[in-house]
Amino acid sequence: MYDVIVIGAGLVGLGVANALQESNPQRRILIIDKEAGPAAHQSGHNSNVVHSGIYYTPGSLKARLAKQGNKTLFDFCRQHDLYHDQCGKVIVATQLNELDALENIYRRGLENGLAVSRLSQAELKQREPYVNGLEALLVPDAGIVNYAQVAAKLAEIIQQRGAEIVYRQRVEAIEEYSDRVEVRTPNASYQGKWLVNCAGLFSDRIAKLAGYHTGMKIVPFRGEYYVLNSDKNHLVNHLVYPVPNPDFPFLGVHFTRMYNGKRDVGPNAVLAFKREGYRKRDINLKDLAEVLSYRGFWKIAGNYLGEGVAEIRRSLSRRLFTENAQRLIPALQASDLRPGPAGVRAQALTVDGKLVDDFHFVKGSRSLHVCNAPSPAATASLEIGREIVRQHLSAL
Repeated sequence: MYDVIVIGAGLVGLGVANALQESNPQRRILIIDKEAGPAAHQSGHNSNVVHSGIYYTPGSLKARLAKQGNKTLFDFCRQHDLYHDQCGKVIVATQLNELDALENIYRRGLENGLAVSRLSQAELKQREPYVNGLEALLVPDAGIVNYAQVAAKLAEIIQQRGAEIVYRQRVEAIEEYSDRVEVRTPNASYQGKWLVNCAGLFSDRIAKLAGYHTGMKIVPFRGEYYVLNSDKNHLVNHLVYPVPNPDFPFLGVHFTRMYNGKRDVGPNAVLAFKREGYRKRDINLKDLAEVLSYRGFWKIAGNYLGEGVAEIRRSLSRRLFTENAQRLIPALQASDLRPGPAGVRAQALTVDGKLVDDFHFVKGSRSLHVCNAPSPAATASLEIGREIVRQHLSAL
């Protein structure tokens, strides 16, 4: 009998296990994951950016946990000698009609307690000579880590403290009783006093196995990146972001200075035809049918039709993708880019077509389901774990 069973060995699941151990080192904890190791999906297929929290609504859980998580994560990397680069980020207005939005982001950053500063065109050119911009913001707290490396170290620490992690175990059934919860996989059954669902792309299905309908569905969006040829790395010094398009719920194509010395360009955002569909040709008929039969998807598709079509066209055309990226760096050429990695974002979507913007939890009789953990979940993972334990599991 375990005290807590955690489903999912991504950063959020590992963060929960870590926080449970911090609050009570004697707890018996089991983590179950269907893959061969930690961080196999969202946690290991993302931009590796450590966010500051500048975009998020002041007072929201995302804003608070991103700011604290930024500090906690960099401290963790320093403590364990993991790669980290607090290189800072510039958010660039390239057109006059973006200046008001840039000012709003600046004020939001100040409200969130961040050390954000304005950059004139000349000051931007000193930092980023090849970036086209009228004005910009400098966010010094942002940076880069290697999240797969972070997750591996966190899993190692958790196991050293006595927790168990079982890999290659796909959860097929969950039964809640008055005094325990049972989790069954094809070749094992596990008993625990409490269950925490951190299954990411499959969090809604795991909740359904436990008998809970969340009122939302996970819709997978693939983010596709290109990589700059190494002789063009000088084009990018910081993390370089555009002012977000207010008509589209993603941050837009940006330039990322990576832990491996490369410079990633992207992502675009297109519907994935499989929940773990990292390639264009990846299709799962069950996953696709579930999305296409969901009323909420068609509502949001109608709301963002124009930009959604543009994203699909950029996905299919390197030339169009390059033209979009040239708004920030005009000297960029299509020949400077080669195909890079892709990630899949688990976006929770309500039946009325609204994106669930903040972290969202559903509490059962003996279970807690993390049903939406969008960016900055990786940045905030250690703090999300602590928040979950404080708010929902403190009585254990």
